Order: sequence, then C-alpha cells, then structure tokens
Amino acid sequence: MSPSFDRDREEVLAAAAAVGVTKLIITGSTIEDSEKAENYVNTNSITNIHVQCKTTAGVHPHNAKHWNAPALTRLRELVLQGSDTIAAIGECGLDYNRNFSPPDTQRSCFEDQLALAAELGKSVFLHERDAHNDFSAILKKYRSGLPGAVVHCFTGTAAELEVYLAMDCYIGITGWICDERRGSHLIPLLRQIPVDRLLLETDAPYLIPRNLPGPRSKRNRNEPRFLPHIAAFAANALEKTPEQIAGETTVNATRLFGL
Repeated sequence: MSPSFDRDREEVLAAAAAVGVTKLIITGSTIEDSEKAENYVNTNSITNIHVQCKTTAGVHPHNAKHWNAPALTRLRELVLQGSDTIAAIGECGLDYNRNFSPPDTQRSCFEDQLALAAELGKSVFLHERDAHNDFSAILKKYRSGLPGAVVHCFTGTAAELEVYLAMDCYIGITGWICDERRGSHLIPLLRQIPVDRLLLETDAPYLIPRNLPGPRSKRNRNEPRFLPHIAAFAANALEKTPEQIAGETTVNATRLFGL
C-alpha cells in the first residue's frame, strides 16, 4: 500500500481501467501495510470505473527485522479475516543484495510465512535478490504444500529460471525487461517460460519502464496503466500480439490469485 499513491489513488485506478487494466493486486510488505491494503479494498468503492482489487499480506525480507511471534499471529488473523480479498501471502522471501535485515532473520521470517501459507492454503508472492541458493532450498521444502507460487520480478539467470520452473512456479516479469542496461538478458529467457507460467506485472511505484515514450513525470513513478506497455514489449520479443500475451497472462493471474 504505497504512500506514493496516497494523494491520487482513485485517479491511478481510473487511468489503469482506461487502458484495460481492470484487475490489480495491492502488495503488502509489512503487517501494517497489509492491514491498510486489506482495509482499503474492503471500505472503498470505485465509482464509474470497473476495477477489481485484491491484496497480498506479508512481510518483505527488508522488514524481517521486525518479525516475531506476535507478527505471525497477526498475519494469520489478517489472512483468515480477509479470505475473500487477500489473494496470497507475501511479499516474502530473501534479499541479500542490501541486507536491510540480517540473513538469518530473513530466513526465519520466510519459512514462517511459507508454513503459514501451506497451513491456510494460500498462494505465495515471492521476492528473491542475490539469495537464490538459500531461497530455492527453503521454498523447495514447502512447495508441495502450496497451491501456487510466483517468483515476483524475476531478474535472474537461465539456471535460476530452470530451478523455479522445476518447482512449478509462476514467473513474474516487470518493466525491468524494458531496461537495455540491465534487463536485456531476460528477453531470450522469455521463450523458456511456459505459456501457462508467465505473469506480467509493474511493481508500481517502482521499476517504471525505461523505454516509455514521451517525458517522464518528475516523480518518475510507475503505475498500473503502464502494464500494456510491458505486455507489448514482451509480445514483440515472443513474436506474439499484445492481445495474445495479455490474454494468456490474464488467465494465469486469474488462476493463481483467484481473480
């Protein structure tokens, strides 16, 4: 529930709907964040547009330093009370790139959330940066008990992709693929992702597509309305039409998140 949208959240949703993006997942990264997102979905009606919002609920590895038994209890309560609106547990995982939380704390937080997801029959929304070996080893222990899993914002290697696909994970591709400086290696990897395992996402307000036409806003904020741009870029790489890849990935998102 990013504060980047606090002043114009309804306008952002309207702009998304205007380009055909009508189903959104609001990501939770702390307990408080997850509560705000779930409350927003339950108490706000969108007038004159048709947008379906669901949320995730969980603790991001950056925030794992705040994880404890009361946090686990509250997360369980939140997911149970939001059974119709909370589509997955997460964003959870490991991030050794910056280590905003100690690695051992991250691992404990990650395992607890995977165990909770398996217990409650929820899919998981996953984050991994520079932690593939530990991340995949932990996920493998719980994967058979999870109804679904998406490796969100995948930026890894072909070998890492192969491991995730072997665990029947969905693969989330963001506007990172549109960045010629650091995302071009993902273009050939798109062809290795089965049609029924590819998801497209924005990671808004982060990772605005670098190749968007026209001047960028002063805040350089990514928004859901840019999803068709990512879809068109991916479609071109896969020699498909934007409509074809939009249809395929929408089916996948619907299946995973129960949209």
